[in-house]
Amino acid sequence: MKKIYRQLFRIVLPISFQFLMMSLVSASDAFMLGFLDQDSLSAVSLAGQVIFVYSLFFEAFNYGCSVLAAQYWGKGDKKTVEEVLAITMRYTLLVGLIFTLATFFVPKQIMHIFTNDTELIARGARYLRMASPSYIICGFAQIYFGILKVCDRAGLSSLIGSLSVILNIALNAVLIFGLAGFPRMGIEGAALATVMARIFESVFIVVLILMKKSVPLNIRKMLMMDTSRTLHKDYWKYTVPLLFNQLGWGGGVTMYSVIMGRLGSDAVAANSIASIVRSMLASFCWGIASGVSIILGQMLGRNELEDAKKAGGSFVRFSIIVGVISGLILLAITPALLAFVNLEGTAHFYLKIMMFYASYYIIGNSLNSTIIGGIFPAGGDTKFGMWCDIITLWCVVVPMGMIGAFVLKLPVLAVAFILTLDEFVKIPAVYRHYMKYTWVKNITRDRSADN
Repeated sequence: MKKIYRQLFRIVLPISFQFLMMSLVSASDAFMLGFLDQDSLSAVSLAGQVIFVYSLFFEAFNYGCSVLAAQYWGKGDKKTVEEVLAITMRYTLLVGLIFTLATFFVPKQIMHIFTNDTELIARGARYLRMASPSYIICGFAQIYFGILKVCDRAGLSSLIGSLSVILNIALNAVLIFGLAGFPRMGIEGAALATVMARIFESVFIVVLILMKKSVPLNIRKMLMMDTSRTLHKDYWKYTVPLLFNQLGWGGGVTMYSVIMGRLGSDAVAANSIASIVRSMLASFCWGIASGVSIILGQMLGRNELEDAKKAGGSFVRFSIIVGVISGLILLAITPALLAFVNLEGTAHFYLKIMMFYASYYIIGNSLNSTIIGGIFPAGGDTKFGMWCDIITLWCVVVPMGMIGAFVLKLPVLAVAFILTLDEFVKIPAVYRHYMKYTWVKNITRDRSADN
């Protein structure tokens, strides 16, 4: 088991660091725009929900890629891994193009989904139009980050992502405030910094491909030429439930922003800061889920079924410990955060309570991320998570939040509390399904017979 944990940390640490660095971009946006005014912070926070929605698609495609690629990589079938990458890239770039066009041509209509505040709509629309090229570019980079992790190159993925984040934060300061002779662009500066950082990532990845340091992208297969029908069916068999899971879960989380967005700028500002800080601490939890999925997938691809079963149990216990420690850290840093952020009186009070909510929420998030996002997909068990998240959010928490906010007119903090219940509502069903061990399965095929 020590050997497995050494392998886990070799994967988890760079992935977690990359997640953390990505969270720092949102933190730098919030921090720097907060110096302009609270409305700028709130507008960009709501506009950021668009990249969140897009991430639901490319993460689902990436998870589907990882389900197959990890097992085939563990089996030693690199040609099939290349084909899985091509299939994944095809659909990611297509969806990315749709988001790029939508945010460029109809940004105000998109912002109106999240808020009815005319000032926030106007500012958010400016951000979205400037950031529009980033979506399709981001999709390309994120799929390659995923395949690098599967193919034991998590360090390279982390290096590229981290350098990109450093560049993004530096450009944020230069373009938002007009430093070093550049014009003061405000919100548009934050958006342009994001576009330039995504271009940097993609150029770096292309260089790696040319240097043969990464899995190559087969353009013919990406364009649906010479693609295995059986592999294509396998890909969608595991990806469709993941996609519905992502959309169901992400759509529910987006509804949280819609609900909070109609409770005023103070609620939006406090919620955005609390969410950013929680995401930064949750980076290690998400890294564990990704690492667990890759390690167990490779074990199952090698038919090490009993060893994978034992490792899964150990990973579950480890995720609970990580969640508790993360929650305690959130509580410990709250006083410093409250002294540091530039929020008005009511928003400042909201943030204090929301940080307490975040401290217990992250425990359930750590456990569920590891099981639903790591253990189950490793063996192709992707349907349960879909139904679990959709039912929990859309049949329980979102209706309760809307009733509390718009029918019962509950206070902001009461509504915020309701919106933290989803992770705990689903824990009994998740653990019961885990104990059935339906995820302990080798899903690879003999590709020589298929081709």
